Amino acid sequence: MNAMGSAEDLVTFRTPTSPWGTVGRVGAALAASMGIGRFVYTPVLPLMEAQAGLTPSAGAALATANYLGYLLGALAGIVLLGLVRSVAALRVSLLVLTLTLALMSVASNETFWGVLRFIAGVTSALVFVIAVGTMHSTLSGQAAHLSGWAFGGIGAGIALSGLVVLILRSMSTWESVWWVAALLTLICTLAAWTLTPERAPMAPAAEHRTSPKRKHRRFTMLFISYSLEGVGYIIAGTFLVAAIDHTAGSVAGSGAWVIVGLAALPSAPLWALLGRRWSRPILLVTALVVQAAGIALPALADGIWPALISAFLFGGTFLGISQMTLTIGAHLQFPRAVAILTTGYSLGQIGGPLIVTPLLSDGYHLALLVASGIVLAAALAAALLASTHESSVETSRSDTLRPDG
Repeated sequence: MNAMGSAEDLVTFRTPTSPWGTVGRVGAALAASMGIGRFVYTPVLPLMEAQAGLTPSAGAALATANYLGYLLGALAGIVLLGLVRSVAALRVSLLVLTLTLALMSVASNETFWGVLRFIAGVTSALVFVIAVGTMHSTLSGQAAHLSGWAFGGIGAGIALSGLVVLILRSMSTWESVWWVAALLTLICTLAAWTLTPERAPMAPAAEHRTSPKRKHRRFTMLFISYSLEGVGYIIAGTFLVAAIDHTAGSVAGSGAWVIVGLAALPSAPLWALLGRRWSRPILLVTALVVQAAGIALPALADGIWPALISAFLFGGTFLGISQMTLTIGAHLQFPRAVAILTTGYSLGQIGGPLIVTPLLSDGYHLALLVASGIVLAAALAAALLASTHESSVETSRSDTLRPDG
């Protein structure tokens, strides 16, 4: 125990403490776990359908296996508090995730693929919870756009994975995509290697006056909104490229995923900067409505331009939604907010593919319309949160203006 403590102290001593150093390491961890480790499956899915004989329903099953693993990893973050403050857990998770990506090209049946995607889900969630928790505690009190740029690592990973598929789809096979994805994840792992989770996370001081009952009510609405967003966003995140492939061509599909990543890269810091002028709950509602419109667009209009606009709107909102939601949860000082919200999100992601699987026999358009409607429901829950937030702000201002205050 003492030896382990000494080792962790040594790691902490060697780790640079500059805010941008933290941003870079957290961004690399999120690029590995989410941008590549999780989302490379979206652009490679059409290739596996064409070259490996994967059916749409089997593709949905593999996605569900990944989301089940993600749920387990998020639950571990709630139950095993020490796990999400462990340097060893972060590093092992990154290495195991890299291995699962490499083994995808070696596997030859859906069962093995499902097991690998399940393990990838567990490790992705652990890395996400550890990295985001470290970010919130380390960057507490720093400029809001810093955490946004850290989230941008996911967008960078998505853009890289889309670019890999765009380049390799015409000159190689689906197996080579998984090999390159594993290599990119390993590089990101090395970049994130010295990220050190905080032992005692620091809670923001912005919500000390909030009553427990009001705090629970707000967090419940936030949880419902984020869980619904998990359902709607993952339907689009899983099937958007395949849907565009079927209507606008394979190059448009892969290109659209690159646009998703490029739009996502600066989106979180931009939403964070907007948070200086408008309240985060109101911005959250706005982002959800814009995302719902983007998801529905390729189902309502064929052609390359609707597809590219859809990709831009989707990429420009989903990271901002996650970043704002988790930041609101942290400011509410709700215990283990990141892990609990991530669990709701992952529950939604498990339900997403299962809900739309019966609709995939006639293509992906109806599935996207269902996803859009669910995201609008998430916007409604966020609107209820925004209304309570605004009323509490007005009450706080009134209390401040009282002569006896």
